[in-house]
Amino acid sequence: MKYFVYIFLMSFPFLNCSGPKKMAIDSTAQDRETVDNFRDILDEAKLQGAILIYDLNRDRYFSNDFTKASEGQLPASTFKIINSLIALDNQIVENDSTLIKWDGEKRYLKVWEQDLLFRDAFRYSCVPCYQEIARKIGVDRMNMYTRSIDYGQMDINESTIDQFWLRGSSLITPFEQITILNKLYHNQLPFSERTQTMVKEMMVLHHHKQTYLRGKTGWSVDNDHNNGWFVGWLTAKKGVYFFAVNVSPKEGYNMKQFSADRKNIAISALNALGIVYENPFTSKD
Repeated sequence: MKYFVYIFLMSFPFLNCSGPKKMAIDSTAQDRETVDNFRDILDEAKLQGAILIYDLNRDRYFSNDFTKASEGQLPASTFKIINSLIALDNQIVENDSTLIKWDGEKRYLKVWEQDLLFRDAFRYSCVPCYQEIARKIGVDRMNMYTRSIDYGQMDINESTIDQFWLRGSSLITPFEQITILNKLYHNQLPFSERTQTMVKEMMVLHHHKQTYLRGKTGWSVDNDHNNGWFVGWLTAKKGVYFFAVNVSPKEGYNMKQFSADRKNIAISALNALGIVYENPFTSKD
């Protein structure tokens, strides 16, 4: 059956768009609510872009700008979620404790210059580690999986296999990010339950009692455009809340704050909706 699905998917050419992708939104107007406080949060941070939150229990979206939430950007390191799922399900990586060996080459971050357990490579967002994994997955399998789960529009070929999520014409929207996360939460992606559960555990950033915050950041710089993501979900007593923050800096922004601000914005937006959650991050995160 997997072979049949593979042949079926590969028989159709994959189309790419040069500009931002607009996603067809099935939600009715009643399912969406524009939140002015989200705009204030972005303005205060001197950032622009989209905050999108989906309340699973109420089946309702909240955003500062639903047009921007329908525009695609490079997935950056948020793609490590999908890269991990594919690697685990195809036994390219056995489990979250598999050791990823350092090749001894100098790397962009000092923390990457060591052997890393797979879960730590995810946590530290080790780009060279995941580039090696992507090359082992290969073009055909990577295309098959990203298409079968409707993961945006990925430009995957022999020349882009280890960088398509970081630069080039690949696009995914905040709406699409949340759709994928929602399926992962419910174990509805085309991967084994073991694989999906393991990746969800790798995504845990903070937990206290029955409250869990899962997520993944991403940051790409392509043609001098800084594109930042923080995607994931909060499981709390009141319900489950998925979020996708996609931002870029305004003029005069202090880029030293970019890493922290992506996460802080998501927590501030959740609190603005009355989902009281103490920010577990500091400005140094």
